[in-house]
Formats: sequence, C-alpha cells, structure tokens
Amino acid sequence: MDDRKKNHYENKLIHEKSPYLLQHAHNPVDWYPWGEEAFEKAKNENKPVLVSIGYSTCHWCHVMERESFEDEETAQLLNDRFVSIKVDREERPDIDSIYMKVCQGLTGQGGWPLNVFLTPNQKPFYAGTYFPKEGKYNLPGFKDAIMQLYQQYKENPERITGIGDKITASLQERMNAEGGELKEEAVHQAFQQMQNSFDTIYGGFGQSPKFPSPHMLMFLLRYYRTYENELALTMVTRTLDAMANGGIYDHIGYGFARYAVDQQWLVPHFEKMLYDNAMLVLTYTEAYQVTKNERYKKIACDVLTYVERDMTERKGGFFSAEDADSEGVEGKFYEWSEQEVLAILGDELGSLYNRAFDITSKGNFEGSNIPNLIHTNFTKIKESFDGTEYEFKTKLEEARRKLFAVREERIHPHKDDKILTSWNMLMVAAFAKASKVFDIPSYLTTAQQSYEFIEDHLVVDGRLMARYREGEVKFKAYHDDYAYGLWALNELYEATYDTIFLQKAKNLSDEMHHLFWDETSGGFYLYGHDADELIARPKDVHDGALPSGNSVASLQLLRLSKMTGEMKYDEWANQMFTAFSGDVSSYSSGHAYFLMSKLFTVSSPKEVVIVGKPNDENRVKMERYLQESFLPELTSISTEDPESLKETAPFASEFTKSSQTTFYLCENFTCSLPTTDVEELIKQI
Repeated sequence: MDDRKKNHYENKLIHEKSPYLLQHAHNPVDWYPWGEEAFEKAKNENKPVLVSIGYSTCHWCHVMERESFEDEETAQLLNDRFVSIKVDREERPDIDSIYMKVCQGLTGQGGWPLNVFLTPNQKPFYAGTYFPKEGKYNLPGFKDAIMQLYQQYKENPERITGIGDKITASLQERMNAEGGELKEEAVHQAFQQMQNSFDTIYGGFGQSPKFPSPHMLMFLLRYYRTYENELALTMVTRTLDAMANGGIYDHIGYGFARYAVDQQWLVPHFEKMLYDNAMLVLTYTEAYQVTKNERYKKIACDVLTYVERDMTERKGGFFSAEDADSEGVEGKFYEWSEQEVLAILGDELGSLYNRAFDITSKGNFEGSNIPNLIHTNFTKIKESFDGTEYEFKTKLEEARRKLFAVREERIHPHKDDKILTSWNMLMVAAFAKASKVFDIPSYLTTAQQSYEFIEDHLVVDGRLMARYREGEVKFKAYHDDYAYGLWALNELYEATYDTIFLQKAKNLSDEMHHLFWDETSGGFYLYGHDADELIARPKDVHDGALPSGNSVASLQLLRLSKMTGEMKYDEWANQMFTAFSGDVSSYSSGHAYFLMSKLFTVSSPKEVVIVGKPNDENRVKMERYLQESFLPELTSISTEDPESLKETAPFASEFTKSSQTTFYLCENFTCSLPTTDVEELIKQI
C-alpha cells in the first residue's frame, strides 16, 4: 500500500504519544490503545482480543506491519472478528512481562512483535511472535490464525475460556516460587555455566545470534576480584575486545547495536538501544579499572560522545533508540562500498582505511561493507605506512571524520525520542561512573542534568512516572525505574560525595519499598499497588537484555546500607535472597546481576570514611584512588564535617574532625583506629 492510501486511514492510536503506536495510527486495522474502552467493546460485541506488542525500532515489527497491518484484506479480517490493541512494550513493561511469559510457556520462545490472543477479560488462549501474512518459514500465516482462532472462539467458547483460565492460573502459580537459602554455590554454578557456553575464539556466550550481555561480564569482573580467577577476566577481555573489533560497534559514529546475527560479531542487528549503550559504558569502564587498558577507556568515552551528540534532548533527557532500518532497508545507513570510500577519501587515505576496516569490492555483508577490525593486522598495515604510529592513528581518525560527515548527509534511521525513566537512570549511572573513573567533570554535569530532567519532568504529585514525550508525562513508574534510579543515585554520590544524593537514595528506596514490596514473600513486584491491576502481578528476577529490577535493587540496597549504616536496606536485600533462591539456583547464569549481590556479601564488604577539607591533598588523593580503582566490595563516604552526616549516615557522624585529613576503615559498621596515612590505608584495602 502506498503512503497516500495508507494515510487515508486513522484509528484510535492517533491521539497517543508513543512513537510505536503512532507508527500504526494510519493502519487500516482498527487499533485501540490498551484500556477499558477496548475491553468493553470486546465484551459488548462478544469478540476475542488481539494484543500486539512491540517497540518503534523493532525490525520484525516493521515487517509484520508492512505485510499484514497495512494490508486492507488482512485488516478487514481482523476488524470483523477481533478487537485489536497495540502496546508499546517500552511504555508498558508490565503488560509485556505477563504476556511474554505466556508466549514462552506456550511456544518455548519469545520476542517481538509479540501477538497474544485474549478473551475479553484479558485471559490469553494463544500466543506467538512474528506471523507472516501467508504461512511460510514453518510459521502459521496470520490470516489463517485470525480465521481459525475466531472460529474456535465462536464454536468452542467453553474450551477457549478453559484454556484462558488454565494459562492464567499457571502464570500466577509460576510467579510464587519457593524460597530458601541462597548459597555461595550458586555463584560458582553461574561461572561454570558461563564457562561452558563461552566462545573461546570470538568471545561472548553461545554461537549466534550473539548478545553483549554486559551484566554477565560485570559479574565475571567481580568473580575475578573475589576469587582471583584469571579465566573470568580472560572471558571479559576477549569479549570486550571482540565486540570493539566487530561490526556490532559503529566505528564511524560510535555506539553499539543491539546484537550480532553471527558468531564473529560482524553483522549487527543495526538498531541502537539506549540501555545497551549505558550498560556497555559501565562494563568497559569497570574493565578499564581492572586492566588499565586505554582502549576500554576510549570505547566508553566514544559511546558517551555518541549519546551526547545523537541521543540527548536539549533539556537533558536521553532518547530511547535508533532504528535498524532507513529508507525501508535494514542497515542501509551504515554500509559502504569500496569505491564510495575511495571517492570520499582519495586513493591513498581511502586505501589505508579500506585495508584497516575490511572494505573490499566483494563486500562482507550482502555485497556491501560493514567497517570492522575482526581480522585486521595493524602491524602489517603499519609496516607499509610511511610515518609514525601517531601519524598512522591521526590518518585513520581523519578518514573516520570525513566518512562520518558524509554519512550525516544520508537519510537517518528513525529515532524513538521518548524519554524513559528507567533507561535514563541507567545512562545517568554510566555518565556518573565514567566521570569519577576517568576524572572528566563534563560527564558529571551531563549526569546531573539528566537526573534533574527526571525530577523536573517525570514526577507528578510526588509520584515518579515512567515516560515523557512532547510535554506529556504518562504511566506510573515501574519497579525498574526505581531500582535503576537507586543505582544512578549511588553512582552520583560516589562521584560527588554530595550528601544530597545519599538522602535522595534513601527517600527513593523507602518509596520503592512502600509501592512494590511483597509483604508475604519478599521481593519487589513490577508495578505498584497504586497502578491498574492486570491478570497477574509479575515479580521478575531473571536477567534479560537488561538486569531485572529485583537484581539491581538487591545490590544497590546493599551498597546503600553500607554507605548509610541503615540496616533495613540490608534486611530487604537478604529477604530477596530468600525469596528468589529457587529461581536463581535453578539457572544461575540467567541471574548474573542478582548474584553480584551475593558476591558482595561474601567478599567482606568494607566502608571507607574520609574526614577532611575538600581541597586537602590527602583527601583528594584518597578520593581519586577510590574512584579510579575497581573495588566493588567497598563503599566510601567523604565529608568535611561528620556532623553533616547525622541524617544520612548516622554511624559516621560521631567521627572527629582534626587539622589533618583522617581515614576510617570500617567493616560491619565497626571501624578500625583512624589514620592520616594514605599509603597505609591503601595497603589495608
């Protein structure tokens, strides 16, 4: 269907702000947003409901839209038989979480687009991901599915109702897992499972498609630190090196794509997500702390350059994602031909760039080229280069800049410019951590501005909200928003030692507990008790592309407890160990971030309290040591006046001020004798 005909239609998504819903607002399908109106219509007309879930930069969502939702015949079949609801999974992770579990339970797999067929009372009776319009790839055709499911619904209503009831009961049962003691053995099981699936040639886990899984790498860095296991560090460095060499990394404009479709990391699924880039900045930054490899610092800083340049709203928030497709073709924006590079750079510089970045006449991706360094032998290339190492690098950077300038003139992929609290909080944590490790004050400014943006635009009547776009704030924030917010505040505190962030962290944690805590079993529900009720109340702990809110909350509450001396945060985290022990122990590597909390508790966590004037040489020296070092088992507080910690960290408020900067090393809230010797304290740590 051409755009003129497509735009003739208008459905109820036209008044939404979600870029994903707006992409479907001119489909001939009579789409509704999730809400009472759609389900009332289904009840009144005795029709089943299709809930189709995706997000605006989802390639296969675009494919299904073009094939089926823009097709008049398919749309008519759907409109006659179903009430159709579109959901943006990034705005409604609660709905997505519930029905993704249904799809995985019924089909053994999940993904987007996620298409779930419900009764009018929201109970699912069938689910799948991508449906081609006509049956192919061993997949049922969407048209056939519409006809057959509607027929079943009309002819066997009791059977359909029974299936819905059974699936819903099973779903609710699965969300009440048995608890118990979480043993250290689970940490070692996770490492063993990662080792078994590790790709020793190209890094990463499994064969293809291959995901960055940064939280697994962060776990391995802590495993290395706790148990001095060199293999754990090797697994991290090999993966980070391979990803930085691969086409999954944008060598011209920076930033990482969501995953690679091949084992070598060459061919990306070209969409770029804010959350992946935040998590990878955190991981490369931590890897730099451990190894002092300058390349890891450069990668982290270059990704942040990309985020500031392309993904930042002028007031300080961060956009969500960039699409894989441009001009209807996946990856077109990022591809190059050999002749195109030579025409832009000239023969000498063009030939040098093409040799370095694997640009050939044959191509490395469907006849075209994705710049990469997978098989590049820099030693050999430099031997034939007439100049110094510095001149060699300068020439390659000159080439990159010129190619970037030309690429900027191309038609850009769609940008999803909604601002999500959870993903923004992750990026705040990334900027704050990079600012302290690399000592780059501008990163801290960016982190603080973004946090202020959230406070200014995403709080309504004291309640944190989940999404902002074009002046509209919508959806009560989910648990992930709070958990990632706590992470951001902990990083901001350790980057600034400003007690306001410690107080904000305490306030946020208390509100999180009030809204989401399961008083019966422990752990946090995904949506608050003040939100609309769904057929189940998810309580996720498994890590997907992102660590779960419960995983992040457990570690950040432990950190906050050590920094403030407030034992209730420690108690909440330990109750989570009990609540989720069954899930975590049964598939340890799928809960890597949660197990970082266990590693924290078994690695003899310590606190350093620094008391001294802000510009005193010893205070500055100690702060820099703590900020640039990889010490995940250690938290720190720094102040000029211990009295100022009375509200935020009472245990440290009794320490004495003196004319010299004084250091206290504490364990289990018991502190050793104070010292003024920086080198001695570093030895003790």
